[in-house]
Amino acid sequence: MTSRAPLSRKLSAIAESATLKVDAKAKALQAAGRPVISYAAGEPDFATPSFIVDAAAKALQDPKNYRYTPAAGLPVLREAIAAKTLRDSGLEVAPSQVIVTNGGKQSVYQAFQTVVNPGDEVLLPAPYWTTYPEAIALADGTPVEVFAGADQDYKVTVAQLEAARTDKTTVLVFVSPSNPTGSVYTPEETAEIGRWALEHGIWVITDEIYQNLTYEGVRAVSIVEAVPELAGQTILVNGVAKTYAMTGWRVGWMVGPADAMKLAGNLQSHLSSNVNNVAQLAAAAALNGPQDEAEQFRLAFDRRRKLIVSELSKIDGVEVPNPLGAFYVYPDVQGLLNRTWEGVTPTTSLELADLILEKAEVAVVPGEAFGPSGYLRLSYALGDDQLLEGVQRLQRLFA
Repeated sequence: MTSRAPLSRKLSAIAESATLKVDAKAKALQAAGRPVISYAAGEPDFATPSFIVDAAAKALQDPKNYRYTPAAGLPVLREAIAAKTLRDSGLEVAPSQVIVTNGGKQSVYQAFQTVVNPGDEVLLPAPYWTTYPEAIALADGTPVEVFAGADQDYKVTVAQLEAARTDKTTVLVFVSPSNPTGSVYTPEETAEIGRWALEHGIWVITDEIYQNLTYEGVRAVSIVEAVPELAGQTILVNGVAKTYAMTGWRVGWMVGPADAMKLAGNLQSHLSSNVNNVAQLAAAAALNGPQDEAEQFRLAFDRRRKLIVSELSKIDGVEVPNPLGAFYVYPDVQGLLNRTWEGVTPTTSLELADLILEKAEVAVVPGEAFGPSGYLRLSYALGDDQLLEGVQRLQRLFA
């Protein structure tokens, strides 16, 4: 009997999302009765603002929303996204340059599919979000990590990018504010990187999903605002998930040059077709409606940011750069490695995360998910009481 043909080699090489894996493990332990506190998922703990929910409820009453709609998105939402892109990213685009996707992840996937050819090298500043290298590989590209440590506030320089550039380099990933580090590039740093990419004809994929979550008076300047001439070779990725506490609604988008968006739209017409119409109308309400609650969310994140940085900094062996965006803190924990804690001597941040989960019942994501070992990512998008209790458990473990 002939054996079954093999499964896809490409998909077999793709790893499960590390952040979702840790979060799922934490939830399973919680369901089993263990008092685990999880800093794993980048998910606001707030309810979606009621006016957005009301818009969705109204949409449910209209039978036209039960039908197929344009694969690239509802006109009302594409118009709202174009207006937001001008307002927050300083880039004027036509609604036809917008593709609405099933969350930001689909935009990331489609962006790489749109501009990466087999064998292309994609410069990937590290620490990076765990999905980027896998999405690059799915597009038959090669991720080239460019690492910046805590001493650089996790921000790469043009000199580092130039050192990593080869004749195969075609794309740069630029993320500010960053997941996992919370770092925000200054306008000057952003402009310098943008001019470098322009000079070398390199595509830029910029993930701006955290652009409205910044602190201490900092503004995340879009790379196309810093270098307007770069718009012809830049794809912007964004969504409503983080700013409006809408992670489960699954509405993201991509914005870019008309020829690139034509290709992305063709792909989406075969891949998924239109995003859920009710969710699209809810997203339009979020972008067009009052921003008061979104601002309250940001202020709450800011309060939590200050608390977690202050408390983590009390642990000997932990270095905590001050994040100015998103809702993550990314401490350097190399000072905790190769030391014995309750009979266990971790040598990597992966082993350290396992120790923390077992001994302190706290779930964190190890640095290996985002680049080199020696770091942990903690999301502070969870309730204030749990946030403090979890860090205090770490303080007791590493006392």
